[in-house]
Amino acid sequence: MKTSIIGYPRVGSLRELKFASEKYFKGTVSAGELNETAADLRAANLSIQTANEIDFIPSNDFSYYDNLLDAAVLLNIIPDRYRELKLSELDTYFAMARGYQGEKGNVKALAMKKWFNTNYHYMVPEISDDTEVKLVGTKPFEEFAEAKNEGITTVPALIGPFTLLKLTRYIGKKTEKDFAEAAAEAYTEAVKKLACLGAEWISFAEPCLVKDLTADDIALFKDLYKIILGAKSGVKLLLQTYFGDIRDCYDDVTALDFDGIGLDFVEGKKTLSLVKEKGFPKDKVLFAGVVNGKNIWRNSYAKTADIISQIKPVCGEIVLNTSCSLLHVPYTLKNETKLSEEYTKHFAFAEEKLGELKELKNILSAASPKETEEYKKNTAVFNEDRKASDKAVQERVASVKEADFTRLPAFEEREKVQKERFKLPLFPTTTIGSFPQTSDVRANRTALRKGNITEEEYKAFNKNKIKECIELQEEIGLDVLVHGEYERNDMVEYFGEKLKGFIFTEKAWVQSYGTRCVKPPVVWGDVSRESSITVEWSVYAQSLTNHIMKGMLTGPVTILNWSFLREDISLKECAYQIAFAIRDEVLDLEANGIKVIQVDEAALREKLPLRRTDWDSDYLDWAIPAFRLVHSGVKAETQIHTHMCYSEFTDIIKAIDNMDADVITFEASRSDLQILDSLKENNFRTEVGPGVYDIHSPRIPSKEEIKSALNNMTAKIPVSKLWVNPDCGLKTRGTEETKPSLENLVAAAKELREEYK
Repeated sequence: MKTSIIGYPRVGSLRELKFASEKYFKGTVSAGELNETAADLRAANLSIQTANEIDFIPSNDFSYYDNLLDAAVLLNIIPDRYRELKLSELDTYFAMARGYQGEKGNVKALAMKKWFNTNYHYMVPEISDDTEVKLVGTKPFEEFAEAKNEGITTVPALIGPFTLLKLTRYIGKKTEKDFAEAAAEAYTEAVKKLACLGAEWISFAEPCLVKDLTADDIALFKDLYKIILGAKSGVKLLLQTYFGDIRDCYDDVTALDFDGIGLDFVEGKKTLSLVKEKGFPKDKVLFAGVVNGKNIWRNSYAKTADIISQIKPVCGEIVLNTSCSLLHVPYTLKNETKLSEEYTKHFAFAEEKLGELKELKNILSAASPKETEEYKKNTAVFNEDRKASDKAVQERVASVKEADFTRLPAFEEREKVQKERFKLPLFPTTTIGSFPQTSDVRANRTALRKGNITEEEYKAFNKNKIKECIELQEEIGLDVLVHGEYERNDMVEYFGEKLKGFIFTEKAWVQSYGTRCVKPPVVWGDVSRESSITVEWSVYAQSLTNHIMKGMLTGPVTILNWSFLREDISLKECAYQIAFAIRDEVLDLEANGIKVIQVDEAALREKLPLRRTDWDSDYLDWAIPAFRLVHSGVKAETQIHTHMCYSEFTDIIKAIDNMDADVITFEASRSDLQILDSLKENNFRTEVGPGVYDIHSPRIPSKEEIKSALNNMTAKIPVSKLWVNPDCGLKTRGTEETKPSLENLVAAAKELREEYK
């Protein structure tokens, strides 16, 4: 039995790529120096995988920003507005990813969306009618040759043409079908080139196959691969799927001339039954995704052995594989010096998952797998009582009543009360929460962590930053202010640190998009709040201004979805535990005079089943109530905001309206305000603030650009319900970008007030 992985993290175990890229953006390192860092990281990844005896090691899983963007560039899918900048290839690539504002032009970045059901974000390729899809890039060939020079024959990993075409945005009259033949021919050419370089296997990732497919979708998939498979040139082709099962096309996929097929046995609800009931072609290799690529808990060797024993009778060769790329977990436990073995023995990060594959290979190759030392040690870990229960928390969740999910009075009456209380102008302006986390802010936090300053000194610094932030917002002319969140490292990690039931890592970073990395907390046990979390900061901020000050919280579903979750209780129970903790904080803020409270649910959609046909599962039936539980106890005059970013919401708009918030802000600028039509069609009652500019790009939007966006909004949203705000928090931006951007935002809003008054 052999082993394989789909992909490996690429930012570096200590985020080396992130820091090198950011230096390149600032002009302090050259393209050559950035390339050297990237090459070192690829070499390190190959070395680790080789040391763990992985038989199928991928190449081309590395990316400077995003793999789907890489695939688009490989096939010449580069919109003219980026070509016209006449930048270098690398800078054109980064302009597509981040936008560009400089002497050669001013362009927005491509749209950015969530990658299936993960917290990773991909860049949305954009095709116009005159786009010529053809093979022009060299990245897969260079990275394969690079590994070959080190004596390692890798499996080049390509985003498949079906997924590329399905996730692309078409801005003309043509559709995916019009570009299918050209795409298939380009991939065929890539296969031939890789075969000439000595590739033995090539992997095509097609995660779109795990979504609901129409007959046209399946026909498109088959048409693409009949062309590609007809020109294999002696190389073996692997179809790799993940994030679910391929129930809609299992027979079609297994009937095609693939040499290997990768199936997900972790998230694929029906994968095991499909293989057992329909069988699997004995002339193909099954790459069995049995090691979870998205969570950090150790693999249960007993469960994995059971899966393999069930499918072995109907399969030929089986390769032990990860369920998806290891991009979604941290690098290694070796960097965790403060977590005791009591915790770490239960975890496996990317490097440890390689070790699990090696151990599973040995166990499943043994005459008596259960008698091996690796199997016995693993079983002992799973049989151990982790002492994670809190009876009081469990009883509170068990006693929840239907009335606990309902806020009174009803929305329409609250809206009248709040308009009378706040007397805000038309087009009220605000921000989403955080202000730039400048180097001095990060240094202050580091100094406290290292014991170089006292708690009092740390707080005094942050209070001064809050004062400066409020003065800046008052100078700019914003209507509803925020305190800047200088005390927070990350919107989820910060709250997890203050709640009982979480544990934390030092350097377990995971890439969210581009150079943005997050360090998810770990839900170890039952969750509760022991004392107030944000009240001191919000009350202090409100004391400095006569403007309305928003209290800023992260919602229970986002904390749930952006943490590594325990696997011994249901998601619903865990969500309700967190919801009660945040509810306590909401009521504390209200009792201390905070009139507007924002409870962010940026990740609401993340665990919604990818298939609409699976939406009868209970996810929305507990995710929406979990949010309602947070705010149902506040008074009519307290205004509840929430925020959602970088996901697709149009098909769950009714569920979002049912969250019963008073104001909802959305990411919208990168998607060209596509959500507006859905808001209008569904008679969205909640006041709404679609983001008017993209904060993930370093460019400064003009007043005219923002005003144009607002004019588009007024055609779909009643003026009385429209708020004006950026897409997201300003944490990652610099002050030099933030101030003029917000000044232009306020100026645009004021001009429209004059026009509408």
